[in-house]
Amino acid sequence: MPIEGFDYKGFAQNMADQAVQLVPADLKDFEKEYIVKTLGNFTMLAGEALYNDSSLNLNAEAAIFITQIIAEWSFHKSIDLVHSGILPQYWDSIMQKIAFTIFEVAKQGYIKKIPQDQLLQAVEHHVVKVYNQSIEELQQKGVIDEETKNRAENQSNIDQMVQQAQAEQERQNRQRAVAEESMRQAEENQKRKDEDFAAKRQSKRAKRDVSTPQGYTNKDLKLMTLALVLKILSQDKVTTILNKFNSNDSLRISQYMNMANLESQLDSDLVSDCLKEIKDFLPTKRKLTKENLVKALMTVYATNPREKVEKAIKNERPLVKRFASKAYDGEYSDLPLKVAGIITEYIEESI
Repeated sequence: MPIEGFDYKGFAQNMADQAVQLVPADLKDFEKEYIVKTLGNFTMLAGEALYNDSSLNLNAEAAIFITQIIAEWSFHKSIDLVHSGILPQYWDSIMQKIAFTIFEVAKQGYIKKIPQDQLLQAVEHHVVKVYNQSIEELQQKGVIDEETKNRAENQSNIDQMVQQAQAEQERQNRQRAVAEESMRQAEENQKRKDEDFAAKRQSKRAKRDVSTPQGYTNKDLKLMTLALVLKILSQDKVTTILNKFNSNDSLRISQYMNMANLESQLDSDLVSDCLKEIKDFLPTKRKLTKENLVKALMTVYATNPREKVEKAIKNERPLVKRFASKAYDGEYSDLPLKVAGIITEYIEESI
């Protein structure tokens, strides 16, 4: 009886589609095509055999597990063969032995109810064994020399992918650590500024009878100081600036602007300190360079999951996605600086 819920054709196609995205970019087109085609064929054949073998009594989950093992090892070992230097006409015979070995080991492991982690170790052991035996046979037949044999046996795409994944994780951890340290330092700097500001205010109160409003917070004083500045600007500019604030802060600033004795409520030195602190928080214009734009996006990636960034630009044009993808790797896409600057600002504002 066929396995309910196991669409082996769709699964094989899905595995092949994923392989297209993962195949090494440095390979030639016919090599890439071979890897994807081999994975698809072996996955399809294995899935069909499991689907029609009622004696195994497999459920969909078990069938997918076995088929996926074949797909993954077909992918890795076909890449190893391509990199080995062995001529293409010998690839199929080696891959067929490997696929058959995986199929039988995985099937027997399921029948004997071997735990999955032990089964995966057994599959890996036999894959490496059959692969190396096949390489040895080619050398014994005089098809390849000692150098090619050694190069072929030392290939391990799966190990390289694990190392790359670890390196990527370490890179992300370093970026996250740098971002967290920057945030920590920023918080400490702000805390020191608040303490210094409070200390100065207290000192001035002690030295003379300043007219600092009682019961106001540091934020209140900043808003009052800003209100003093806005009183000398045109209404259009005032409206533009107030629109940048949330409704509560905007309302409070407007109220302070309408205070008849606002100027007398604040000491001139206190106003100067507030203005200086406000200036420190104003954004500085970023110099438009490739390095700055890449750095800005790497900061976005360091503080946000990559999936969140990709989701924000999933409906954008390919050049936007390519620019963001390259920046993730610390590279600059070939775009005019002005265009890249606009894209960077868009991504920053979208996250």
